[in-house]
Amino acid sequence: MAHDPRALDDAFLAFWRERHIATLTTLRPDGSPHVVPVGVTFDPGTGIARVISSRTSRKVRNVLEAGADGQRVAVCQVDRARWSTLEGVAVVRQEPEAVAEAERRYAERYREPRVNPDRVVVEITVDRVLGRA
Repeated sequence: MAHDPRALDDAFLAFWRERHIATLTTLRPDGSPHVVPVGVTFDPGTGIARVISSRTSRKVRNVLEAGADGQRVAVCQVDRARWSTLEGVAVVRQEPEAVAEAERRYAERYREPRVNPDRVVVEITVDRVLGRA
């Protein structure tokens, strides 16, 4: 079921605030999907989803290897019959303020992230929302 990303209802937004592990799907250079479990935060006001990661991870390398315009990705979470997928274009942000903001949001939803001097943020500009929450 598709939803307007600018008009998500309270139940749907609450689902994205609850503590759930998600999966992030990126594409390897050969075009095959790379799917990994992640913690993700979603800011409906800006339409940005964020995944913190080490700069050497395969998911980060996949996005970087796609080029300056980023890569189309999907992040999905499931809880029994409730599910949601956020789709959009991902870029990797390395600026200290972008990383700090992503860490703050991660701590609100999950827990304080461990120290990682190689941390970057996979930032997804969400343009399609699917699901049933």
